[in-house]
Amino acid sequence: MRTLLAATALSTTVVIASPALAQEAAQDVTNNSGIGEIVVTAQKRSENIQNVPIAISAVSSQFLETRGITSIDSLGSIAPNVKFERAPSNKTISQIAIRGSVTINPAVTWEPAVGLYLNGVYIAKAQGSIFDVADLERVEILRGPQGTLYGRNALAGAVNLVPKMPSGELGFKGELSYGNFDYVKGRAVIDLPSFGPFSLKLSGQIQKRDGFIKLTPNPFPQAVAAGPARTGRTNDLDGKSGMVQLRFKPEGSNFTADYMFDYSKFDQRPDYAQLVRINRNGRPEDIFDPNSPGYAFGGAFFPLNLYERADRQSSASLDADPLYERSRTYGHALTMTLDLGATTLKSITAYRNLKWADRIDLDGSPLPVAYTGRDTSFDSWSQELQASGSVMDDRLKYVAGVFYYKEKAETLGPQSFFGGGSSFQSDYGSHTEAFAAFAQIDFSVTDQLKLTVGGRYTHEKKDVRRFLRVNFDAANGIFAPVVVANIPYGGVPDAKYNKFNPAITVAYQANSDINLYARFAQGFKSGGFNGETNDFRAPTADCPTGAVELCNPYRPETVDSYEVGIKTRLAGGKVILNVAGFWDEHKDIQLSVFTANGAASSIVKNAAAARIRGLEIETVIRPVDALTINGSLAFLDPQYKSYIEAVNGVDTNVADNRAFPHTPKTTTAAGVDLRVAQGDWGRFNINGDVNYVSGYYTFPYALRTANGSEQNANNTRSKGRTIVNLRAAIAEVPLGGTKAEFALWVKNLTKERDPSNFIDFGPGFGGLTVGYFPDPRTYGLTAGVKF
Repeated sequence: MRTLLAATALSTTVVIASPALAQEAAQDVTNNSGIGEIVVTAQKRSENIQNVPIAISAVSSQFLETRGITSIDSLGSIAPNVKFERAPSNKTISQIAIRGSVTINPAVTWEPAVGLYLNGVYIAKAQGSIFDVADLERVEILRGPQGTLYGRNALAGAVNLVPKMPSGELGFKGELSYGNFDYVKGRAVIDLPSFGPFSLKLSGQIQKRDGFIKLTPNPFPQAVAAGPARTGRTNDLDGKSGMVQLRFKPEGSNFTADYMFDYSKFDQRPDYAQLVRINRNGRPEDIFDPNSPGYAFGGAFFPLNLYERADRQSSASLDADPLYERSRTYGHALTMTLDLGATTLKSITAYRNLKWADRIDLDGSPLPVAYTGRDTSFDSWSQELQASGSVMDDRLKYVAGVFYYKEKAETLGPQSFFGGGSSFQSDYGSHTEAFAAFAQIDFSVTDQLKLTVGGRYTHEKKDVRRFLRVNFDAANGIFAPVVVANIPYGGVPDAKYNKFNPAITVAYQANSDINLYARFAQGFKSGGFNGETNDFRAPTADCPTGAVELCNPYRPETVDSYEVGIKTRLAGGKVILNVAGFWDEHKDIQLSVFTANGAASSIVKNAAAARIRGLEIETVIRPVDALTINGSLAFLDPQYKSYIEAVNGVDTNVADNRAFPHTPKTTTAAGVDLRVAQGDWGRFNINGDVNYVSGYYTFPYALRTANGSEQNANNTRSKGRTIVNLRAAIAEVPLGGTKAEFALWVKNLTKERDPSNFIDFGPGFGGLTVGYFPDPRTYGLTAGVKF
């Protein structure tokens, strides 16, 4: 189970912050009367988490293993006002929303609103961000701006995946799972005995599963180019991952060096884009009619509305070939720590590399309406130096450091629409270089009153390239390749940003069980270039290339966050109850509006300012040693203060007619860990979780539109969902000198069927809208051994 902790979001790392670990700790307490002390190092030192003003939720290795979680897409709503989604059509791209902030466009020229970290190493892009780590120690989720100690683009919060470190003692853990849809998973962890000053741990897993969607023969072969039959399944799973961890720690030394290499590879078919809506205003005369509810080819008309389905389907007919999603990521990280007593020095050096590609039948029909692909390459290098310690008899504690980051990203984008009647090559790339200096001090004014002051100065520089070629465009009479834009690196001035973001927290420890706090923090998400832009007008003095959006990069997004909270331990330590309320003022919100005009692209706007406020309640209850209950409840109230958009050529405030994307008003979660029986034969446990997310919009479209084919936010509104997961296990079974475990599990017990994400293609495609659904009910058996 997990500890759900609502407080201000201030900094970094949780050491023990889950009821599962707290449960184990409590068993060492003489009277077994409470949850036990939960220790964190959120401010680079060990402290009781209830005494630290930090909005953080963390799940332990026990929680992760009993739920089969090895990547962020399986986390669900484990923290209040936090939502994880897979991006439309892709299983390896994440959309993480915290407190109403999210980046919905996964293009590599965009920056996520939430910082994602693997053991403190920054994962910069949404593409390839869903990967497996076979042996996680914990997952930490921090809510609210995290710039002071966490780093760049943590406007909304941060998520840190923390793997278990080598122990220096011999150990092995292995498991095999089998489930419906021919799901097979193997996972193994080997911890080797230390040899001299070195400790080594190897871990990895392989998982495969048939697709949820059976592909059937195409009913319109005359409308599809000749090629192999589109059969088999899609929405399948085929992934491999591994990690090597090496620790160097000489005996009696105060120096430690940790090297980590991680690798993850997926080669599978993408999520099915199910056609859920088209415009019904009339039958078209040709395929470019904006009111088209169908597709014309070779003098024949093929009605798309035959494939419009509101509920999840288990079979489909697609025209695309090939159809795939491939992701390969790896990284090297070296963390060196030197403890000098009063001061600890740390260096984190990291390199990451991504190769990612997909080919997608984007319209979800048997007709060649929209077939797109992306081929992305990305690499980054980062260096962080930290110094932390205390003076004045520990009354003043400090953390300070510098951070350097450099990346290169490239995407090649072949696109084909209307049977090749419109065909493009849409490529873009970017270079980013960033430097930051940060510091934070904690001063104990009295034994009860503590003041924390921190800040971060950031400098960033970016450039961009853009290539767009029209290969074939029958509607506009283009029958030979035409290069619309070829803007190299340096073709437009660099985008440069400088920003200082402060944070201040006042905490009052009323007694050993009650901690109150108030905090102000400023968040910053870097600006940049819209690499997907199709806006190429005639050159002007201000824009000699005519690349309007590239000559005018979008501005950084900022937030001023105000928060108050209380953290308590009640009933003799058997109950943890934390409450936080926040009020965020956002400026220059970066909104990505998908237009599907020409080469499918988005318009990037700094159109909006908003007020987002909310309330978060979290609790952990352990009435008896065998039972732990956790729960969370969150409310979110977003409101645009202004949203400027051109209406009939006039800038107009349309704040009352625009939706907030991925911002459910209510999220709640509850979980139970129950030890039913225990004896020499082992232990029988039951775990269950219920996660609820209320309805939410998925794009910042208009709430009211003039006609049915326009992009209306209500057409891409999810009704929300309730996911129920259960697991029953017999663990710690003696087996030939080892311990065995056998478990039965089921996910999405109630068969949640409503879409969780959408794409609305707008008038150019007759209002065609596709939906993406949660995984159907899955179940299986897991058997494992450990020693």
